[in-house]
Amino acid sequence: MNQNTIDRLGEIVGKDQVSTVAEELACYSYDGTGREYPPGAVVFPSSTAEICRIMELASATPFPVVPRGAGTGMSGGALPVNGGVVMVMSRLNRILEIDRANQIAVVEPGVITGDLRKEAAQHGLFYPPDPASLQFCTMGGNVAECAGGPSAVKYGVTRDYVLGLEAVLPDGSIIHTGVRTAKGVVGYDLTRLLVGSEGTLAIITKITVKLLPAPETRTTLLVLCRSMGEATSLVAAILAHHTPCTLEYMDRTALAIVREQLPFPCPEEAEALLLIELDGRADTVPLATRQLSEFLQSQPGIIQSRTAESAAEARQLWAARRAISPAAFSLKPHKMSEDVVVPRSRLPELVSCTEALSRELGVVIFTFGHAGDGNIHVNIMLDRNVPQEVRQANTAKQLLFEEVLRLGGTLSGEHGIGLTKAPYLSMELDQPTLTLMRQIKKLFDPQDILNPGKIFPLQEAGEKNI
Repeated sequence: MNQNTIDRLGEIVGKDQVSTVAEELACYSYDGTGREYPPGAVVFPSSTAEICRIMELASATPFPVVPRGAGTGMSGGALPVNGGVVMVMSRLNRILEIDRANQIAVVEPGVITGDLRKEAAQHGLFYPPDPASLQFCTMGGNVAECAGGPSAVKYGVTRDYVLGLEAVLPDGSIIHTGVRTAKGVVGYDLTRLLVGSEGTLAIITKITVKLLPAPETRTTLLVLCRSMGEATSLVAAILAHHTPCTLEYMDRTALAIVREQLPFPCPEEAEALLLIELDGRADTVPLATRQLSEFLQSQPGIIQSRTAESAAEARQLWAARRAISPAAFSLKPHKMSEDVVVPRSRLPELVSCTEALSRELGVVIFTFGHAGDGNIHVNIMLDRNVPQEVRQANTAKQLLFEEVLRLGGTLSGEHGIGLTKAPYLSMELDQPTLTLMRQIKKLFDPQDILNPGKIFPLQEAGEKNI
């Protein structure tokens, strides 16, 4: 990044909205993975027009551009591995429209997901996707990664709510995809292509999402089980008879690190926890809750099941669930957070595999996550300063992925591929599919300036490193 380029960026967005100060570059050099790659500059555009001009400059110069939301990603998707410019979308943070009659919202990419949910609630509406970081992650990042969350078991993930997009291509031109209506089949579905593309094809500048009527009420249930196998076997049984809006799982280690945050005592013999919520109409949820409670009482392996007695108690349960990931660093200073998915009926086999890997390799591994849709977060804990732990963790990751695919699963449910999973992509995708995906990337971005080094493997299999 030479001074002339920096000056020209300043002409586009204003000198005070471009920085090359080392301290500020450091703030945008890392994400949820803990890896760091300093950019050459950070730029803060405030409009689609400014983004178009930045991309025209990037294409003419050329230099890499990495779009960034709140930096909460867990796969390195927003890391500037090739330097260049990090384009921070925080100034494009307006909720442009809430259309109550048609149940849609139009937002800019820097809107915080939790803020959209709050604003929709003011209109009696509901935006369901709820990633764990919803109080600070942004809609643009959610769309780029196709974020999920606990509510996905009933409501689906981000792609199920995105109706249309405005986006800027690497050459600075603007495209508009999708519709504002419930139906629309004109041309290829470019909206679905951009959702989950991790900022490698275009920079999203406007998002149209569908909303739902807000549920009238919600109940929260806690189930403590004697073993992880019994807890995960219970998941498919519950879903065969009931429709919860969330069905979360914690294994013994996850339970242990947040035990003190639970609103009531947790017996030491509990090896696993299920957190279940039902939502809907005020005249139907109490009956559904009673039916689910009666069903749980008839199931083996349950130590205790109870319903949260107040909204405050339910919030405390969820606070404990959302505290698992940060609390994990009490075990080891670093972690590999994998978000694999298997068919729900194969969850016991997945958990059994992680237990076996932990024993055989001497690695701390624990599991929690969205059991209702088979999306489990497998956390491999390590100290990256200890070479033996790094080797064992890499081995555990490889063997975990092999087992997930054997079980008919997928290597990522909501975190994306980014940087950390790129070397493993060919384990799941065949060569013709990978070739077609690379051709799509080249068609959108022939100079490879938009978030380069992501998704596609750059290393040989023998060079896989965390």
